[in-house]
Amino acid sequence: MLRLTLRQIRADGLRLLLSSLAVVLGVAFVAGTLMVTDGMRAGAYARAGAFDRHTDLAAYAGRVPLSPALVDRVRAVDGVAAAAGELTGSAGVVGADGRPVLGYAVLAAIPTEPALQSYDVVAGRLPQRAGELVLDEKTVAEQRFTLGGPVSVGGVGGAARAYTLVGAVDVAGTSRDVGGPFIGLVGADALAVGGDGGYGRIMVAARPGVDTRALADRVRAVVGPGVTVRDRAAVLDAAVADAVRDLRQFELLLGTFAAVAVVVAGFVIANTFAIVLAQRSRRTALLRLVGATRGQVYRATLVEAALTGLVASTVGVAVGTALAAGLGALLGATGATAAGGVTVTTRTVLLSLALGTLLTVLAAALPAWQGTRIAPVAALTDAATRPARPAGRIRLGVGAVVLVAGVAALLGAGATGQVPLVAAGGLLAFGGIVAFGPVLVPALVRALGAPVRAVVGAPGTLAVANAVRNPRRVAATATAMVIGIGLVSAFVVGAGSVKTGIERAVDARIGVDFLVTGIGGKLPAPLAGELAARPELGVVHEQRSRVSDGVQVRAAHPALVRRTLSAVDAGDLGAFGPGSVLVHRELAAARGWTVGDTVTVAGRPFRVAAVVAEDRPALAGSPVPDGHVVDVVDADFTRFFPTERGHLAEVDPAAGVDVDVARAAVESVVARYPTVNVMDQAAYKKMLTGTVDMVLGLVTALLGLAVVISLVGVANTLSLSVVERTRENAVLRAVGLSRGGMRAVLAVEAVLTASVGTLLGVALGVGVAAGAMAVVARIGGDFTLVLPWGRLGLIVAVAVLAALLASVLPARRALSRPVVASLGAD
Repeated sequence: MLRLTLRQIRADGLRLLLSSLAVVLGVAFVAGTLMVTDGMRAGAYARAGAFDRHTDLAAYAGRVPLSPALVDRVRAVDGVAAAAGELTGSAGVVGADGRPVLGYAVLAAIPTEPALQSYDVVAGRLPQRAGELVLDEKTVAEQRFTLGGPVSVGGVGGAARAYTLVGAVDVAGTSRDVGGPFIGLVGADALAVGGDGGYGRIMVAARPGVDTRALADRVRAVVGPGVTVRDRAAVLDAAVADAVRDLRQFELLLGTFAAVAVVVAGFVIANTFAIVLAQRSRRTALLRLVGATRGQVYRATLVEAALTGLVASTVGVAVGTALAAGLGALLGATGATAAGGVTVTTRTVLLSLALGTLLTVLAAALPAWQGTRIAPVAALTDAATRPARPAGRIRLGVGAVVLVAGVAALLGAGATGQVPLVAAGGLLAFGGIVAFGPVLVPALVRALGAPVRAVVGAPGTLAVANAVRNPRRVAATATAMVIGIGLVSAFVVGAGSVKTGIERAVDARIGVDFLVTGIGGKLPAPLAGELAARPELGVVHEQRSRVSDGVQVRAAHPALVRRTLSAVDAGDLGAFGPGSVLVHRELAAARGWTVGDTVTVAGRPFRVAAVVAEDRPALAGSPVPDGHVVDVVDADFTRFFPTERGHLAEVDPAAGVDVDVARAAVESVVARYPTVNVMDQAAYKKMLTGTVDMVLGLVTALLGLAVVISLVGVANTLSLSVVERTRENAVLRAVGLSRGGMRAVLAVEAVLTASVGTLLGVALGVGVAAGAMAVVARIGGDFTLVLPWGRLGLIVAVAVLAALLASVLPARRALSRPVVASLGAD
């Protein structure tokens, strides 16, 4: 039986080629994912302790930053050789052209004690005193800064000021390399630029011979409760945990897409073996007739599947290596901190080979078992003429129930606000499509084929008849497309809905000409005051808020409140000013506050000017109940919370001032703050939605592999069907069907199959996205379902075009043999 199996593999090698391609692509994605993430993890572990090479102990802040005075007390502890405060934050660098250097910049406090300095200096030295700084070598080279020259740096603490560049350091590939400049200052300067009240941790170097455990106890006694003290091993473990935290999320993302590709490949393989074994039914019956047992036939088929899967998996590992190299290069080009080389481990190779082989065997198990049920007497019949076995009533009944349950779960998700219902509804709906497919898919093929028959004529009629001839087969082929197309559609519709919701929110809540935003952090403290002092500007409002006594206190501008409030229940907005508050209706109802009452907010008395409502819901996870909000004027908020800063300031020109003149005034102020950007509403919307577009592009590209595999399944099914219909096609050609007509028959059959799978996938994706948007809207947010018809139409068009391409090779094969030879084929 083994020799016979090997001969069958050689004989049917071409038939198994396309199914092997599905295994190759699925295994390549899995292997590439493992190789990339292994390389990233190895690099992360190697870089994790880059800045702790000389740290023996570290004290980590809790909720309260560690003050410079506490650093001095730790330094005085017996056994401490050196101690320094460390923080990491954000700042900005003004380039040689006077404009901010692009990219998120990392600000760090660099120890002045040589015993704690772990930076790799490539030019000059590290800063030793106030007024000195170092930059990463890339920024120094690109901006052509010179050692000893001035470099302007600014952050939340104030406007940019000049520092003396004393050195360049290499931070490439570390956690402090995030694509923008690296700025290193001494502790006092870093605190001032970052606007921090203290350090994030204190680094300690022990004297030689000192017991670090005893030293840790003495340091704990000095820093007091609320501060965590860790030894060197724990410090490195924490650094590793930080380094690989984002990597785990990235690995989970890629792993999810790899799993989708594998599942789609499984559908293609199962369908391929079902067709191949059906076409071998006479050969199998002859084996049974000469004495082969069902077990022998079954095991021989599984061996054939295992060998096919092993060979395809080997090729997949090689393709995965190339894929990983390309992905690694792409991540490196984007400046991803986790980017690293490709690491090929024995574990990855063996796991990929085992996965591909096992997938092929499992996918072939059911068709192989069904193939063993062929009776020996079938050897005396023409297997090709036997009708396809219809799906059982139990399967169809279960499929219908599961499909209805999935749709009900998606509808109920919005009503209940339960996220798990969205996932459950999507899975149940897909399961229902799989089980009910033998009825659903042929019915849709006939419906879509009706206008095609009217336009194309006889070739269209033949194509529809061929497509629905075997309901199980066409259902399995179309279902493989549903997974990838469904996920792509869900992300496309979800992203479009989120973008539209964001844009509507900006239109409803912001009615000014200019927006000043902090880049990667809050606005510098003096900025709003400097803008308000310009005579060209009429309205300057920094959006700030603070929770006090279970109430969210927000700064508001009297000229802007009418633009965000949807209704005034009682009172007059004209009475809103210093010493008064606007109370939102939910809070007024909960506490019994009415217009004219004197209420206590943030420990001070205020008069209620009006009870109002707005369309802006509370954010998910807000520390206060929905609607428990009061608005106070900017001056009152600044008096109560002088250190509270916001991320956004709204600016309008003064009356009679041209917009261009006002913009010039804003830009003249903002130019002194490299961590601040000015934009109009359109640019602000684009900034907020840019991440959505980037994620959508990445997801679509990754899920594209699943769609490619499913289209391989269409081509595979069509090719094997051509083999099965060799004599039938020859008869059609003999009675007058032209070569073009034969190509049309196969093209229409491929397009109908792919179109049904695509439409079902789009319907499933839209349903999942609708359920998700309903949940988001219920939880809190101005989000409604928006169907991007252009992108959905593009998905359908691409699938149809790919199906046409998939029909080329099967058509060539159908026309390659002479009619007489095909009529005599067995």
